[in-house]
Amino acid sequence: DVSHQIISSHFIGPQAENLSYFKRNIHTILEELRLARNNYFPEDGKFIDENVQQSPAFQKSMKKLSNAVQKTSNLLGRTSIPFWSPRYEAHMCTDMSMAALLGYFMTMLYNPNNVALEASPISTVAEIEVGEQLCELFGYNTDLNVDAPVGWGHVTCDGTVANLESIWVARNLKYYPLSLREAMEEGKPLEFLSGRFQVETCVGKRKLFSELTHWELLNLKAHEILDIPDRLYHEHGISNDYLSAVMEEFTVQSTGKEALERKYTDGKPAQYLLSNTRHYSWPKGAAVAGIGSDNVVGIPADHGARIDIDALEKRLEENLANEQPVLAVVAIMGSTEEGAVDSLSSVLALRKQFQARGLSFLVHADAAWGGYFCTMLPKDYRPGDVINLPTEMGTSDGFVPDATLRAETQEELYALRFADSITVDPHKSGYIPYPAGGLCYRDGRMRYLVTWTSPYLSRGSVTSIGTFGIEGSKPGAAAMSVWLSNKTVGLGPSGYGSLLAEVTWTCTRFSAEWAAMTDATSPFICVPFNELPSERDPDSTPEKVEAEKIRIRRDVLRKTNAEIVQEDQSRPEDQKTLKLLRQLGSDLNINAFSLNFRYSDGRLNDDVEEANYLMQRVIEALSVDSPEDDPTKIPLYLTSTEFSDKLYGECKKHFMKRLGLIDSTQDLMVLRNVVMSPFPTEGNFIHKLANILRDTIVRKRNELSDDFHSFLIQGTEQIYLIHLPMFHVANHRQQLVVMVDFDNVERKSKDKYIAMRNSNPSEPMILVTQHKCLLPDVAQKHVSFTGQIMTKESGIILKNIKVTVTDTVVSRPLNSRWRLKDYPTRFMPFYLYGNANEAHIDHVIVRAPNTQLSASNCKLDIDAKVPWEKPLVLLLEDVYEATMQPFPPNKEIGSKNGGIISESPHESTFRVSVWLDGNREHDNVEHACFRLGKKVGDGRLTLRETVYVDSEAMNFDPFKKVEKINEWRYEFDQIGRELEE
Repeated sequence: DVSHQIISSHFIGPQAENLSYFKRNIHTILEELRLARNNYFPEDGKFIDENVQQSPAFQKSMKKLSNAVQKTSNLLGRTSIPFWSPRYEAHMCTDMSMAALLGYFMTMLYNPNNVALEASPISTVAEIEVGEQLCELFGYNTDLNVDAPVGWGHVTCDGTVANLESIWVARNLKYYPLSLREAMEEGKPLEFLSGRFQVETCVGKRKLFSELTHWELLNLKAHEILDIPDRLYHEHGISNDYLSAVMEEFTVQSTGKEALERKYTDGKPAQYLLSNTRHYSWPKGAAVAGIGSDNVVGIPADHGARIDIDALEKRLEENLANEQPVLAVVAIMGSTEEGAVDSLSSVLALRKQFQARGLSFLVHADAAWGGYFCTMLPKDYRPGDVINLPTEMGTSDGFVPDATLRAETQEELYALRFADSITVDPHKSGYIPYPAGGLCYRDGRMRYLVTWTSPYLSRGSVTSIGTFGIEGSKPGAAAMSVWLSNKTVGLGPSGYGSLLAEVTWTCTRFSAEWAAMTDATSPFICVPFNELPSERDPDSTPEKVEAEKIRIRRDVLRKTNAEIVQEDQSRPEDQKTLKLLRQLGSDLNINAFSLNFRYSDGRLNDDVEEANYLMQRVIEALSVDSPEDDPTKIPLYLTSTEFSDKLYGECKKHFMKRLGLIDSTQDLMVLRNVVMSPFPTEGNFIHKLANILRDTIVRKRNELSDDFHSFLIQGTEQIYLIHLPMFHVANHRQQLVVMVDFDNVERKSKDKYIAMRNSNPSEPMILVTQHKCLLPDVAQKHVSFTGQIMTKESGIILKNIKVTVTDTVVSRPLNSRWRLKDYPTRFMPFYLYGNANEAHIDHVIVRAPNTQLSASNCKLDIDAKVPWEKPLVLLLEDVYEATMQPFPPNKEIGSKNGGIISESPHESTFRVSVWLDGNREHDNVEHACFRLGKKVGDGRLTLRETVYVDSEAMNFDPFKKVEKINEWRYEFDQIGRELEE
């Protein structure tokens, strides 16, 4: 397999197989460094002679440095994440190309700063060439002699800064016509143009610029705006220098956007529209640019995590109808969580349609992850072409086939040439070391919108590249690293395209593993986010899906690469395994999947919190999330993300349904593996990695099991037990208040309890079951069990109490499906029970995390008679729970008698209202605070000494790893101390 042999030459190798070649090149670089220094005015002579080098002080210093280098490099080797290994399948990190590493290293030795040509002559040229390389890759014109916009690009530190720069450009472009109108007002420098200068509106009509409506000014097409300076020069003789000087007073750069918006947008700020799956850099960039994160409008994602084009069109209709300007629509070309590619071609088509109706905006492509996948497209590719990659076989152990992208993905990547600007991250799918992002403009004149040295819009080349964009100083080594790797590996199908084609094949094999890992008899299920072909079929049935999984197990999981290709040669076209494989997984080499489990009786868990807990334990085992973790002992690396209702909506709901989970407002955890290494499929290594995941999937809390249960005791006239719940243990996930009686015949347990309670009114007393049991077994009416009473100060104070449940006051599950999305914002709810002499309250637990807040023997004064025989809810009207959550640890809470909700160290009084519970028979806790029944009355509640507060036990996770002392920091300190001696 010649292709794989060439790809193998690009990397040091998972086992440092090519390190000797790397060392030779390092030696060459250092030798050239020696020659460069020796050849620069050699007549100056040596400044560090042999006598200095042989001196004790010099030798001691060098020994310290050598020791530090050895120890630090050893520490890095032992504690760094093994991105170079095929076992690392987590984030967008992998082995870097040797060309990129060598390019960075050789340039770093000279430390050029690409902020100015005088500080970086050759690396500035490298950055200019990188910009041209990327523009050509995306299909932008780079020929100055062609009558078309000339593309331009440059290197940024990352995609976040590239996205921010694109926001800056979009803002300045949108407001440039407004600034120009200001400069044409009566008495202003360009007033003389008001009756002479014409432009073409968004809908194709020519009008005097001074007569454009505010809406027309806000919706001029990009090229019309960019042409203005040149047109003013050619048609009216206004030089760029004069225009620049005049406009400095009026541009949004100087005035800020608020004044312009007040006058021209009727208080409706311009907005960005993009999929909810967007990278966090978009709201962050909008905040920095002064646009405001609220004006980054999220568009729902479809079931494949791509932008919902119908929803986008609906939103654009709203903006048009309300005359609210749109700065840009962003198409995500490879979401960083799912590898999904938005339909850029559809976005571009929508822009054309809306421009005809008066709404214009830029189209930006966030191809931070997907940009380099354009190398997989042949130079002469056109939408509709069928790409058949060669699959010639070498030896079975070394053969890695190439895989094409889906036809739809190819067509969307081709459409990049029509986007106004593109973000790309060479340090992602370009296999370049950090920091190396990039931004390309279809029309290079856009860069003049974000420079402080020549803020005019005109054509022309410029040698210094550092005047454009956000960054000041930046390493020339990054530009050289990208340039050398692009040149060495090659930005075409036989270079990066071949590498990414092999990686795409590897990704499909991982997809097959996750899709067919489990069946109906497995103790857990593994469900890929991207549906199988049989699931996408309109006539899909569980039987068809299972049949497809059986086929994957038979024809893929147990086969080598060579066997798959060889067996395909005798199959009809529609039955080829290669065709099936290409339909698996995401658009661009990220596999997202989730896990769920079956109980011992075969039932599938339906609680998202339980599924999340299982996946959290898996990720803890297969990632470094604690200083005590040893990166060299983790056999497979995966990562995770979360799907929230806010960002994923119907997409999340559909995925949960496929997992067998009941819809919930709680986030869904999703596991991810980003595939970047071309090596794991050799020898079917992927199957070995998949088995590591299988062996890691264990459950520690999900099954209901017998356990000891603790109850807070309240009251003396009537005794109540308040179950002390735990969110993270299934058998303790219940809010329960029951009325009980203690035996008072032989042992006089009730009398003893009452006596101790009266003599210790402020000390909480806890009743604990003396034998392990299931909570439902001891919480039913007329059921009896044996318990013992404990206190924090004295331990066990009364044993062998026969406890009989006489009635249930409250019994509500605390599973995630019954919890609320938000904490109450205008009150704090409590269950109220007892009688006029002994009023008790227990905090209504609406969501996690939470706190046990209970009080007994409260004084209640309200303006109505309290129907104690009915289910009651009490609201603390002046205590706003949402503002207090999450509660601090117990040691920070303060006073034990209510200091958590009052500064008073003794009795605390609150304004309250009392209500009938909305529907205590319903498990949904919303009935106890937001869907209340009839109001009983208003009044005051005074807490006395018997208050119980615990913010830790309820949220304690008995299976979570406890972090230990950071040994890495200790080793750093040791090395540092040696250097300081």
